Amino acid sequence: MSAPHEARSGSYVLRVAEDAADREACFAVRKEVFVGEQGVPEDIEYDAYDAGALHVLAVREDGVPLGTGRLLYGEAAAAKTDGDPTVGSLGRLAVTREARGLGVGAALVRAIEDAARARGLAAVDLHAQTHALGFYERLGYVAYGEEFPDAGIPHRAMQRSL
Repeated sequence: MSAPHEARSGSYVLRVAEDAADREACFAVRKEVFVGEQGVPEDIEYDAYDAGALHVLAVREDGVPLGTGRLLYGEAAAAKTDGDPTVGSLGRLAVTREARGLGVGAALVRAIEDAARARGLAAVDLHAQTHALGFYERLGYVAYGEEFPDAGIPHRAMQRSL
């Protein structure tokens, strides 16, 4: 997972956030994007799932965090996947403003899917902000169900078989 990736503005590395510094970098990106840009209340941005989730971090070659996402699986994902133990839940995907359009988001999704496959999962489910539906559709996700609000932002559920 830590193989370097090339983007138009330079290189970056994807890795599983295993230490406290990496986790803090993930949370800082989420705070910048969700709380700062989108106005999500900070008290609902971080939740009980964060402790047991697999977090992936994209870091520029000079150490600046560019993006993050998380995978819930097993019991933690059950509430989001109708209890199906073969489906993981991708969430909290965030890319900093400076890194948007460079392929970081797609690379994070693929890394999370690789982590899901490694855990024996058959599919990944997510709740996409409606403005991001096209992004996920290009990555093979299919929307289902009705639109719903989450933190005051319209979302749709989507899924992709692995």
